[in-house]
Parts: sequence; C-alpha cells; structure tokens
Amino acid sequence: MDFRILPIPISEVEPLMDLPIQDLADRGCKLIVADSKPGYPCRVSLQDAEIGEQIILMPYHHHATYSSYRSSGPVFIRVGATQADLGINEIPVSVSSRLLSVRGYDVSGDMLDAEVTEGKNLRETISVLFANSSVSYLHIHNAKPGCYSCKVVIALIGSIEISGAYLSKCRN
Repeated sequence: MDFRILPIPISEVEPLMDLPIQDLADRGCKLIVADSKPGYPCRVSLQDAEIGEQIILMPYHHHATYSSYRSSGPVFIRVGATQADLGINEIPVSVSSRLLSVRGYDVSGDMLDAEVTEGKNLRETISVLFANSSVSYLHIHNAKPGCYSCKVVIALIGSIEISGAYLSKCRN
C-alpha cells in the first residue's frame, strides 16, 4: 500500500520564527542551539539540525482529536526551516535512522494498533498497520524520548493523499 509522510505544516509554526526569546518563553517555547547531530530532528523539514543551528523547542498538539487519545508533546523546529515535501513512499533519513513507535488510529482518533520498529523497517510496519482497513492514519513517534515525529496517510492515485481522518480532521 502506498503512503505519504506528512510533516508539521510550516504555517502552524512560522509565526514563532522571528519572535524574541521572551515571547517564545511566554508561549512555552525555548530557543536552543543544536550541539550534536543527530539529536534535534525538525518536524517541519524532517531533517536533523546541523550543529550550531538554532532550534525552537515547542509544545505541539499533534493529535488534536476529540477522543481519549488527544495528545501533545515537545517538538523541535529548525529556525528558518522549509516544509518537507516528500514523495509517495519516501521516508526521510531523520525518521529511518531512529527507533520508532508507530501508532494506527481510526477516523474517530482512537488508537487501534501500535508497533515499535527500527526505522529501517518502517515501510513494512506501515504496510502491516494499514492492512487493517479500520486504520485511517498513523502517527510516528521517536520511541526512546516518545516525541511526535510525523503523520502517515494512505496515498491514492495521482497526487491525492487521502485517509478518512485526514479529510474529516486535518489536525489529527
């Protein structure tokens, strides 16, 4: 089954990019500098930050659903990041190089299944979870720290990416 990995939309974080440090702090965010690579995976570009690069550490509602699985957590955003535009079945290195928790949700935002996998095995894990026709979309988390990485939707003919939850609740 073909899939598409979706980053956090730049439109959701762009207003933070030019804020002074105090304004970021007032929103629960921190401006930090990458001191290792890998170590600071940007959720917009889906690339690891370079050493010395500025990053915003911010709280993010990655599963803004009206179910018991509503969830938020910390994410890294590279200052000046551009939004990743991945092809069908493309898996970025910042995802494939990590231990991952992959969670499958239905259209109501309820988790139906989950797997822990090495990033190199992600393609197979995505296929297994989407084999359940009730799974509408997936969320990938970095398994050790537990933080949200990206969303996976089923890709249909042409450039249309679709899943029931993605159409009805774009923020899930």
